[in-house]
Amino acid sequence: MHAVCKRYAWLPIEMRRTALLAAPVVAGQFSAMGMNVVDTVLAGRHGALTLAAVAVGSAVWSLVLLVVLGVLMAVPPSVSQLDGAGRRDEIGALFRQACWLALALGLALFAFVRASSWLLAAVGIAPEVQPRAIEFLHALSWGAPALAGLFVCRNLSEGLHWTLPTMVSGVAGLLALIPLGYALMFGTLGLPELGAAGLGYATALVTWLQLLGMVVYLSRSSRFTELAPFGRFEPPRRAPIAELLRVGMPMGASVFMEGSLFVATALAIGTIGAVQVAAHQIAISLASLAFMVPLGVAMATTVRVGSAVGRDDRSGVRRAGAAGYGIVLLTQTVSALALLLGAESIAALYTRDAAVAALAAVLMVYAAAFQFSDGIQAASAGALRGLKDTRVPMWITMASYWGLGMSLGLALGLGLELGAAGMWWGLIVGLSAAAFGLTRRFVRMSAARP
Repeated sequence: MHAVCKRYAWLPIEMRRTALLAAPVVAGQFSAMGMNVVDTVLAGRHGALTLAAVAVGSAVWSLVLLVVLGVLMAVPPSVSQLDGAGRRDEIGALFRQACWLALALGLALFAFVRASSWLLAAVGIAPEVQPRAIEFLHALSWGAPALAGLFVCRNLSEGLHWTLPTMVSGVAGLLALIPLGYALMFGTLGLPELGAAGLGYATALVTWLQLLGMVVYLSRSSRFTELAPFGRFEPPRRAPIAELLRVGMPMGASVFMEGSLFVATALAIGTIGAVQVAAHQIAISLASLAFMVPLGVAMATTVRVGSAVGRDDRSGVRRAGAAGYGIVLLTQTVSALALLLGAESIAALYTRDAAVAALAAVLMVYAAAFQFSDGIQAASAGALRGLKDTRVPMWITMASYWGLGMSLGLALGLGLELGAAGMWWGLIVGLSAAAFGLTRRFVRMSAARP
């Protein structure tokens, strides 16, 4: 036992380094979720129709946004590998090319959202909800370029092991959205009452303010002086943008596969009945909240693995990956126990409907069951991003989430009429398969590095 402890004495040190890097990112993720909560609460106070419009619009926005977020995830490992290799003088030029990519993605997101009315009609959204949902989306779309720019600025900072700006930006945005969203939605301080559209405009404006804050910080902070991220104008260059897309497009596809799995699950459960939908919403909101921690750890793992790759440190790659796994095993144990032991009490806080509460408590037990697989697949995906290994992981996630998870969920939930529980079995199996496949891939890739 003593020999084993001595052999792995490095693990607590590595876990501490990853945790310090991940903590501000986790706080930033919670702040981003907080903005969604603010949108929901304010919309609910304005009226049921406004709440429905914001819920529908947010689902469409989030689903498309995942692709933009995933593609721009190519920036942190690219920056961290250059930093680890001692090629910091190349980071500024890479960042400027990433800004061009972000601009293109932001404009594409803007155009898609502005033309999304056909999607609402195709999905079958209630006619009375569609006009307000479209108003919300159109207002929100003005923030699309800013959001893509904000992602790339945060990714530059995170790639250099400096994650505090992500937290500060997120918290500041949350605090700004509350009064501004209220004023534009309800028409206070001399402003017109814009309802759902007002909330969309408020979110877009806050996003532009967040971007402005990040640009000022990157321009003036001594941490980035030598990089001169905005030091000069450079036109788009094919080679660096193509490399970012080579790494980022599979990431975008992988993130979309996972996100769309949960959206499709919700839609499928929506065909079963109101009680099933309500219970699912309670359980999945808690699972999403718990996922913010491994997501932050995964982002930190990406940076640490990428830095080790830049240094040609094979041992450092494996240790950074192991630290990520160690942290998520601890955090997911806590979240699993909380969901398992507090299921009935937590469900009672959300609803007074006995049937909804009972089913939600059951689904929370299912959520507890996939906490480990969800955390491990996130950590593995983060570690593989650090290696810039994205194409094979894309196929692994596609096969796991949709080929296995969704197929099984539909067969059990709708085919065998097990309802929401059957769909959640699909989630468990899909996430577990992804965890196994991605972890196996990282072990093989990290061992094969020269």
